[in-house]
Amino acid sequence: MKTTAKKLYAYANHILISLVSTVFGYNLYQAIVHPDHSNIGLSIILMVLTSIMVRKYGYHSTRKEQKDI
Repeated sequence: MKTTAKKLYAYANHILISLVSTVFGYNLYQAIVHPDHSNIGLSIILMVLTSIMVRKYGYHSTRKEQKDI
């Protein structure tokens, strides 16, 4: 049961990282091209929250533990 929860966290973290990367890339583009329309501060806050979540729950699936079971 514990490995299933970790696998779900790994899957959710991959989606979260992809989403945050897209938002940050778009806002970085806006900051360079149209500085008056950018929300780079909000993107940085979102990146910090994502980093905390990934460090807390991990981002790799537990393949080694699944082989042992």
